[in-house]
Amino acid sequence: MKNNFFTVLRQFAMLAWICLTLTMNAETTSDKILFDFTTNTDSPAWQIVNDDVMGGVSTSRFEVFPNGAVFSGSVSLENKGGFASVRSPPASHNLTDFYAYVVRVRGDGRRYKFTVRTSTGFDTPVYQSFFTTRRGEWEEHKLPFKDFVPTFRGRVIADVPPLNPAKVSSVGFLIADKHDGPFRLEISSIRAVK
Repeated sequence: MKNNFFTVLRQFAMLAWICLTLTMNAETTSDKILFDFTTNTDSPAWQIVNDDVMGGVSTSRFEVFPNGAVFSGSVSLENKGGFASVRSPPASHNLTDFYAYVVRVRGDGRRYKFTVRTSTGFDTPVYQSFFTTRRGEWEEHKLPFKDFVPTFRGRVIADVPPLNPAKVSSVGFLIADKHDGPFRLEISSIRAVK
């Protein structure tokens, strides 16, 4: 009888410890989903910005389907061009307690940049971090905030503070890998992680 009591007590203590551990892990590893294109097909329109703003002829589009979003088009190096980009509508994302973005994408083997803005103005710094896709494979790319580089019109700029996760106003994707030709990036989700 005494042994049964201690066995039950040990099992109860073990169960309590497991519950506490799971709760702590859930709190420390919880994600914040910024965009889940597999469940929200009525996402507000994203803005396309291509090199035609400076005379280039690259083209792109951003479409949301029931199973995800697609950023696609064609990059051209003509007329000193060579980039295509898309950005989310302005919104306030306070990511103070987080340390990285995770983008779930399926690409074409080309290199892309994930972009972050902390201001809604057109002529403001854009923070960038790059990732390279594997053709036809779904991947998750973790992009720590500390690795984002401030740029302005494609050039790295100095004397600008690091990315402030408390002031994120929009995110996006950019392709400027100095290669002509079509591109296609499927996007499942964008989230922030602790």
